[in-house]
Amino acid sequence: MPQGGFPSRPQAVNLAGMSEVLLKITGEVESPRELTFADLAGIDPQEQIVDVSKLAAGRKGDAIRLAGLLALVKPTSSAKYLNLHSTTDNFHASIPLSAVAEKAIVIYRLDGQPLSTKAGGPVRFFIPDHKACHTDEIDECANVKFVDTIELAATRGFDNRPHDEQEHAELHAKEQ
Repeated sequence: MPQGGFPSRPQAVNLAGMSEVLLKITGEVESPRELTFADLAGIDPQEQIVDVSKLAAGRKGDAIRLAGLLALVKPTSSAKYLNLHSTTDNFHASIPLSAVAEKAIVIYRLDGQPLSTKAGGPVRFFIPDHKACHTDEIDECANVKFVDTIELAATRGFDNRPHDEQEHAELHAKEQ
């Protein structure tokens, strides 16, 4: 049984017409990838998380462990930061790779279908317990919606997350 003790059998899904690229993984990697829904659904079942609500109450969907995605692209030894990019809302976060490599997940499916924009798709980057990362560089806003590119980098990248409580409150007020 995979880490966390949860079943890892993904739901059966009709993959016809699901060839649109949902997620690009670039930067300091040996094998950059452009992943479709079918690619994500076809990743090793040991890396799949069926029903993320078992990890985080109130969350919905199915995910892949970030570690599983990293195994696909093979980060180089110079990769120190994970830069998350969302072109949908021009939101970017840059966080230490070592703090999240084994903790983070990428939510990509809901009810057997690609994650909709309404649900934060094409993919949502999520750290089930961001406080367990023990670094000030990771906060609740490191859980990024609408991610379309994950870039691994040697140095900290562009990051436009809120810097204080007022900015944080304003950002979340826009979402409601």
